[in-house]
Formats: sequence, structure tokens, C-alpha cells
Amino acid sequence: MADRTTIARPYAKAAFAHASAAAALTEWSDTLTAAASVVGDPAVARLLTSPHVAPGKLADLVLAVLGDIPGKVPDDARRNFIHTLAEARRLGVLPEISRLFIAMKDDAERLIDVQVTSAIALDEQQKARLAASLEKRLHRRVRLQCAVDPALIGGAVLRAGDLVIDGSLRSQVDRMKYELTA
Repeated sequence: MADRTTIARPYAKAAFAHASAAAALTEWSDTLTAAASVVGDPAVARLLTSPHVAPGKLADLVLAVLGDIPGKVPDDARRNFIHTLAEARRLGVLPEISRLFIAMKDDAERLIDVQVTSAIALDEQQKARLAASLEKRLHRRVRLQCAVDPALIGGAVLRAGDLVIDGSLRSQVDRMKYELTA
């Protein structure tokens, strides 16, 4: 069977193209994320694999749940997208479609996620200074995701895509250890 991401990619690209043309990236992103949660529910996931449930009924189920979430009622284009996925028996790849769509949206909006792992928790002022500095360096808006790891001793490790900046004391100690024992 093909990789789920390979299956999801053309659907995500089509949704992104339509959402971009309609200037509705946020609405599509919200709908895809919510729909991905619906199909991720174990009870719904079992129905997706059942040959006894008609594709139209599966789409109606997903849309009914979305309709019960305040502010998540999809427009006709998003409804048609859900029905198209159901007819093709691809509702199960909605989590991958959502993930790919969000990555394309972030890229179009020049937004990047940066994982910050520090020895101690950063306060809001430190986060703001770090984000401003990273925005200058990366030429993108930055969304920080912070975590604490006391094993770093001091400093922080930043990860943004392929870029890793390790300013931790732990890595400096490890380098000194290596140089002294080499």
C-alpha cells in the first residue's frame, strides 16, 4: 500500500490551491484540522474501514460533527472536499492532508516553528527577544514552542527545520571532554 503522505499530498495541494485562490487559508486549515480530529476518533476510524457504510454517509457523519463545533461549519467547497475524500475512500488520510496543508500555509505566510529547549523556563520577555532575533536571522515570522530540559545545565538548543543551534552548556562540556580525551 502507498505511503499515507503520498496519498494525501495531491489532496492537500488541491485544497491549498483552492483556499489560496479564495483567500480562505485559515478557514480551510481550521476545517481540515477539525475533520482530522473527527476521523482520528476510534469509533469513526472503525466506520471508515467498514465496507458496509456508504461513503456519502461517512462524509455526512464528519460534516455533522463539524457542524456541532461552534464556528466550524464548512462552506460548500469544504463540504464538497469532504465528500470527494469519502467517495475515494480517503477520509482516513485527513490527518496527513491537514498536516501537509498547514505546512504549505505556514510556508506561504512565511511562518516557521522553532523548538526551544532550555535548561530553565523562559519568561515572556526572553521569548520575545529570542523570537525577534530569530525573525531577523531566518527572515520569517517565528512561532516558538518551548520546553525545559535541566540536563542541558544552562543555555538552550534551538531547532527550526534543518537548522539546529546548540548553545547549551551540556554540549560545551561534551566538546571539552572529547578534546581532552582525544
